[in-house]
Amino acid sequence: MTAEFSLAVHGLVYLYHHTGRTISSDTLAQNICTNPARVRKVMGILKKSGLTVSTEGKGSGYESLPDAGEITLLQILDALEEQVVSASWRSGSVDMDCMIASGMADAMDEIYGGMNKSCRDYLAKITIAFIDRKLVQKKAQRK
Repeated sequence: MTAEFSLAVHGLVYLYHHTGRTISSDTLAQNICTNPARVRKVMGILKKSGLTVSTEGKGSGYESLPDAGEITLLQILDALEEQVVSASWRSGSVDMDCMIASGMADAMDEIYGGMNKSCRDYLAKITIAFIDRKLVQKKAQRK
């Protein structure tokens, strides 16, 4: 999972919390603590996937969808085409005689697959509205 996932979740929660307003990439970037170009890149992916809308021209920016609260973290992960766990390097080689060296990559792939399935099941249960409620509750407890 990359930082783009966190940026996307943050952006969608912010838009949801400010439903009915158009939020510029500059404002989102300031709240997320990153640069506007990075925000535009990620929000563009979310727009293409139907998870947000944007307006162009004067007053341009991003808006929350009417049902944005029901967007799950799994939908965001899928829009970004990410896996929760992935490995770019595999140990051993299938061409080696040693059962450990020749089998470890497949064993690890199976473990990563199980971790991804468990995480995907978990992310499917968490919505943008849920995160927003948690943040509102946390703020109320600080008072």
